[in-house]
Amino acid sequence: MSFLPFTRPSIDEETIAAVADVLRSGWLTTGPNCKAFEEALSQYFGGRPVRVFNSGSITMEIALRLAGVGPGDEVITTPLTWVATANVILEVGATPVFVDADPATRNIDLSKIEAAITTKTKAIIPVDLAGLPVDRDQLYAIADHHKLRVVEDAAQSFGASWHGRKIGSTGDFVSFSFHANKNLTTGEGGALVLPGDIDPALCERLRLQGVRRFPDCGMDVDVLGGKANMTDIAATIGLGQLKHIDQFTTRRRELAKLYFQHFDTLALPGLELPPRDFDNCNWHMFQPLLPMYGNEGTNRGAFIAAMKERDIGVGVHYPALHLFSLYRARGCKEGDFPVAEDIGRRTVTLPLFPAMQDSDVDRVVAAFGEAMTANLRFTS
Repeated sequence: MSFLPFTRPSIDEETIAAVADVLRSGWLTTGPNCKAFEEALSQYFGGRPVRVFNSGSITMEIALRLAGVGPGDEVITTPLTWVATANVILEVGATPVFVDADPATRNIDLSKIEAAITTKTKAIIPVDLAGLPVDRDQLYAIADHHKLRVVEDAAQSFGASWHGRKIGSTGDFVSFSFHANKNLTTGEGGALVLPGDIDPALCERLRLQGVRRFPDCGMDVDVLGGKANMTDIAATIGLGQLKHIDQFTTRRRELAKLYFQHFDTLALPGLELPPRDFDNCNWHMFQPLLPMYGNEGTNRGAFIAAMKERDIGVGVHYPALHLFSLYRARGCKEGDFPVAEDIGRRTVTLPLFPAMQDSDVDRVVAAFGEAMTANLRFTS
């Protein structure tokens, strides 16, 4: 039986042929296909300006810079996310202020944000964990009341929506990742949807060394920029992916429903399934929380090994990032954010990608039951 990874990109032959055409063209870096990708994304998001980048991390950093966030400022975010979400705050010289996760949604607990706001707070970075959108109505009510900028970390929620509105079609800054494991991939890359008060030309200069070009081929540099432009190779993959995003999202939702059907019959004591949202979530990941067994915990490492023995790939997304050494050195400690810590200790990511067959879900859940009934234990 072949190995089933927890994710695999779906790249069609038309896209592969288009990439070959780019390679033959000799124009490999930022060019006409990047512009075409930006225009297609803008259309997808209802005409909002979009700029593409070489990662979904730099998009958040540039959004913070465009929002005027810097040394002395604080930015509120969640500790239950990929570490880049907090790292970009440090990159601009600001201080990340963590707010615990909501046990129901696993996203940032919106009811706790206002208690974390100080006179130094400049912005909020919410994260759509596993593709489940943060409540945008409540989020923006808080941000508007306190006059805070919002940088939506929508790295995992391309194709998701909030009450019929595509994530990215409304809001302040909206950052997407096109990493290889995302629902829409360019191999590596990202995009930033810009609000109306931001000049896209400034965003472009921050993306490429601050350079301003003139018709006579002269140039000037008036801001400190970096090197974050996307290649035409990546953009070509993105254009091919965008054609199928609705199909991808539909299939992911079908697979998620199958997972719930099978797990509902498995009835494992203490197992916690993810929130059941088939209208808004794009099902970027399917993440059960392993049961806890008193003070012993649950042996996640042994569980993952047992699944691998059955040719099933399992990921961990994510450990609570405030317990990493970098953030412990900044004063964070165990017990600061107990909900995020609990989820981070118990979460596992099961296979879910559009090319999976229904029978693959049967196989994963059967292997899951075998691994759990073997009385595996985890001491974190």
